[in-house]
Amino acid sequence: MADNNSQMEMMLSSDMDEEVGGNGTADHLNHNSRSKPYVTQRNGRTPRNLCFMAVATLLIFIIGYLIGFLVHRKKDMAPACPHTFIPKPGPVVIERGAAPVMEWDSVKKLYAEKLKMSNFDATFRTFASDSHRAGSPGDDELGNKVIRKFKEYGMDTWTDEHFVKVQELSGANKVTFNGEKVDLNGFLSYSAPGTATGAVLYAHYGRETDFSALRDKNIPMNGRVMLVRAGLNSFAEKVANAAKVNASAVLIYADQSDYNSLGSSTEIFGHVHLGSGDPYTPGFPSFNHTQFPPIESSGLPRILAQTISSELAMKILRQLGGPEMPRHWGTIAKLGGETDMITVQVNNLLTEKKITNVFGVIKGFVDADRYVVIGAQRDAWGPGFAKSTVGTSVLLEMARSISEMKNSGFKPRRSIVFASWSAGEYGSVGATEWLEGYLSSLSMKAFTYVDLNGVVTGQNGLKISASPLLHTLILDALKEVKRPTRDATSLLAQYGGNFDSLLEPMNMDSAAYPFLAFSGIPAMSFRFTSEHLSYPYFGTMLDSPQKLQSTTSNQVAQFAEVAARFAGHIALRLVHDHLLQLDLQKYTRIIRSKVFQINGKVAEVQRLRPQVLPKGFTMRWLIYVTGSYSRASAKLETDIQNSDLEDVEMCRIINDRIMAVERNMLSPHVSPRENPFRHILLGSGPQTLGALIDYLEAIRIDRPEADADVFRNQFALATWTIQGCANSIAGDIWALDNEI
Repeated sequence: MADNNSQMEMMLSSDMDEEVGGNGTADHLNHNSRSKPYVTQRNGRTPRNLCFMAVATLLIFIIGYLIGFLVHRKKDMAPACPHTFIPKPGPVVIERGAAPVMEWDSVKKLYAEKLKMSNFDATFRTFASDSHRAGSPGDDELGNKVIRKFKEYGMDTWTDEHFVKVQELSGANKVTFNGEKVDLNGFLSYSAPGTATGAVLYAHYGRETDFSALRDKNIPMNGRVMLVRAGLNSFAEKVANAAKVNASAVLIYADQSDYNSLGSSTEIFGHVHLGSGDPYTPGFPSFNHTQFPPIESSGLPRILAQTISSELAMKILRQLGGPEMPRHWGTIAKLGGETDMITVQVNNLLTEKKITNVFGVIKGFVDADRYVVIGAQRDAWGPGFAKSTVGTSVLLEMARSISEMKNSGFKPRRSIVFASWSAGEYGSVGATEWLEGYLSSLSMKAFTYVDLNGVVTGQNGLKISASPLLHTLILDALKEVKRPTRDATSLLAQYGGNFDSLLEPMNMDSAAYPFLAFSGIPAMSFRFTSEHLSYPYFGTMLDSPQKLQSTTSNQVAQFAEVAARFAGHIALRLVHDHLLQLDLQKYTRIIRSKVFQINGKVAEVQRLRPQVLPKGFTMRWLIYVTGSYSRASAKLETDIQNSDLEDVEMCRIINDRIMAVERNMLSPHVSPRENPFRHILLGSGPQTLGALIDYLEAIRIDRPEADADVFRNQFALATWTIQGCANSIAGDIWALDNEI
């Protein structure tokens, strides 16, 4: 290296061997050589080498061309992932891709062709039954029919068995008033058994406001037997409200002014568990092989509950003394005096029953392990035509139509699970037990539940209960789905054109409620109903095809088809688009509204009772986490806009972030046994933002149960629940900012 003449020459070994005549490799490297460097002929450009170079160049060109062609072809076949997160007006985006994908308009048209109104009457007849109470031979027979139909449609099927505890009537229950004893054939499952004697007190509908009105009149309620009307709230809520004022029993009747189509002697059936599922295995599945300690749901009543006929109720009311009832409660004059004694005897027997849920699945072609669930209960107290037969028939016709679509070329990206539940009349027992058994999997993979129970109960109105995440999707469906009439108006236009007027809070008795408030899965239910009137035959032996046909002017099949179109439109859209159409901004507005109310209540308490809340108490952190959720949801939309949406894995990651929203609205700070419906916005219990408002009101008016420390604890837990939800939307842990 010190000599300027030092050189190194690197040559192909074959050329070197040829030119040095096989003298080995000793002379290949010449260091510090004073001789003339070794030189090849014309730098090695022999005819042989030139030919080799030309062939190599041509080969490289051909390989490069083939690689480019294959990459371009793969890109063309990669599934497109259009931005369908929040629908916006504009040109229709045609999706290309992996399945291959039908355009959305083609999917709608194909579904409309496959779904035929003429099939419904035959399906009604197949699944109509006069006796199919949960766990009975009639219930099992219908379950077998469902599974045979699923197999006929080419679907994969399975069943799910549970051994649940329910109450049945063991001999007649009895009421004795003024020496007259009456035997009762109706009953309320999960009532406390035994005998109670007390003075009758009329409590209107048994709402909290009704008991507050009695309290304001200084009427003693301890140990009284409450007589209440059916309607406006559930049987379980009436009994729970009565238990709060230390009543000894509750009698429920259907007043003729609310249920004028029921006979005065009609018996009523139902349940009074303030919850869902088997109340003797709260939070856990009722599988036969599980050995749980003897525990009970906190929603089981500790007082007696019984239904009576309106005829007996009016006989009792006419003989009551005591103070005058509030004028807006009606024309009955007296509430009941402390000498109007009555005895209630409940002989319900707790029994164990085997129930079977039946499932069929149409598997997706891209994300087969992500699914929408569509379900309907199969059992009923009596004929249950509106309660269960119509919903089951809609479920089967949807399954048949979508299966035929698949045979005609439709390839859903995600799966559709069809579920036939048992023991729905006892409080969505079958659906809840399934959720409890597979919660860890379902909460991660099921992204929506559509409930079909009682979808047709009238003709002049439409009511919808749903997670706010689904509101935008539902509104689009209402605009697109049309009645099969001459003018073909949309459902939205037909039922008033105002979406908000169609919404109602989700009832705890709905099978959609445990999906939403217990499992954190966006859920919805809907029903065509008579305007201003509820269907009066639920929970009676009169829920027959004739009664429903009379209520709908003989249009049950027409409304069932529209219900199937509406539910199918929503389900198909969720399995067709690459990105789930769940609108996160809806919760932003709801959280802000609740926080605004809490802020106003806190200011009022601090002004009127400054000694109750500590001086340093502030709304600052709750307001900050509200902003955290708002920023996180906005960031997710930005991430969608900035992502390569042709990447299937990227779409899956984004969808998982969207699916996490509802799940993370469940408070992790309360026990599923004590408060199973843990949703902080739509659930029930002390963890909800609504409960915080009630706490503050109790503190403001200095109620005995008001506890400022309890409020502060729940306030802190709600704050961190919202922040945790915001963190889950934000994505990866390194994407989080410590903004709070």
